[in-house]
Amino acid sequence: MTDRLADPELTDQLRPGVQLVDAGKLPGAHQLSQEAITETVLAHARAGRHVVRLKGGDPFVFGRGGEEVLACAHAGIRCSVVPGLSSVTSAPTLAGIPVTHRGLNQSFTVLSGHLPPGHPDSTVDWPSLARSTETLVLLMAVGNLERIAAFLLDGGRRSSTPVACIQRAGTPRQKVTSCSLTELADPEVSRHIDSPAVVVIGQTVPVLLHG
Repeated sequence: MTDRLADPELTDQLRPGVQLVDAGKLPGAHQLSQEAITETVLAHARAGRHVVRLKGGDPFVFGRGGEEVLACAHAGIRCSVVPGLSSVTSAPTLAGIPVTHRGLNQSFTVLSGHLPPGHPDSTVDWPSLARSTETLVLLMAVGNLERIAAFLLDGGRRSSTPVACIQRAGTPRQKVTSCSLTELADPEVSRHIDSPAVVVIGQTVPVLLHG
């Protein structure tokens, strides 16, 4: 069972007879709900089959891996987890962007941007992030970039704060769009950023370019 971001070069190497279930999720268009995904995994496991849940990145970083492991545990099904390389750090590195740099920052924050600031279900402390100067790494934020940038600016982030949007990291189609936080708040800029993308906001973005 594969996710949208799983490398197709891996699934192309599957031996004949292996059943491949597409559980990919596009923004606003899911092949299967999370509940259906979990039930499918359990159903195949109960039938005595070996089940591989193939994800892109690390299954425990915004990957719902914890939920699926708990479901297996509650069903009495043994499983193991293979850690992955998260796009949180790999995408910026591939783009030549350090998320920490001596003299600039001693921390960075990773957050999901699939809910915008002010959304009643969001648990992100957006006001604190707007007041801070640490580097932010946003995943699943493409649909809310304009609102996120505007909120950070209104909350105190400098308008000239550097931003990099790393699209399709690690593929031949990788593209990096650099701009300022003010420019990111412009719909004419943000609408050209496609998913999947990792967005880095902070003073570490241009450090190697200027170094």
